[in-house]
Amino acid sequence: MAQTSILGRIGQLVRANVNAMLDQAEDPEKMLDQLIRDFTNNIAEAEEAVAQTVGNLRLLEDDAREAREAAAEWLSKAKAASDRAETLRAQGNTAEADRFDALAKLALRRELSFEDQVRTFDTQISQQTELTDKLKDGLNKLRLKREELVQKRDELVSRAKMAQAQMQVQQTLKEVSVLDPTSELNRFEERIRRQEAQARGMEEVGMSSLEDQFAELESGEDELEVEARLAELKGKALPSGAPALESGQG
Repeated sequence: MAQTSILGRIGQLVRANVNAMLDQAEDPEKMLDQLIRDFTNNIAEAEEAVAQTVGNLRLLEDDAREAREAAAEWLSKAKAASDRAETLRAQGNTAEADRFDALAKLALRRELSFEDQVRTFDTQISQQTELTDKLKDGLNKLRLKREELVQKRDELVSRAKMAQAQMQVQQTLKEVSVLDPTSELNRFEERIRRQEAQARGMEEVGMSSLEDQFAELESGEDELEVEARLAELKGKALPSGAPALESGQG
């Protein structure tokens, strides 16, 4: 019965180790290497259990063969004793014939005893063979699992590291999102817009001053034109010989 539960116990142990390592898996590569070592150790334990079971099966097969041989031997002895009894009885030696018949019966009883052993051994062999086949099948599955794990070790390590990197990136993005640098950019942009607006205002003020200067210049030119025209009018308005108006006269 110990052998029947060995693979189940090993399977539970492996699962427990795997769960414990997954819960504490800070280094995926070390975790997988340890898992492979555990599988290897558990397989060695399972191989020992299977070997013991197979050994017990072979012992039963040896015992059954010996029991068959013993039964056949006692049957041969019983036949020999019976034949001897018939020969003696034919010779008229009844007493000696009866003694050999008694020996034949004793041999037959031994034969029956060994036949019973053979049947018992055959039943045990059948059960042990079924158990051995199950253990071998379970052991082969463990070996396949180990081979799969060894083959996928690099892939799993790479995937685990990639997943870790993705988690770090997501965490960084989350932290950046919390900081929200766009708000700082918005304030900086708003300050630049105010400076640009101030520059435009200064430009407009400068342009207004320049226009006033040109307007003043144009106003001076108009006044000169007025003076010139006035002088011209005065020169044309006075007829020859007419007295000029004196200042202060009505």
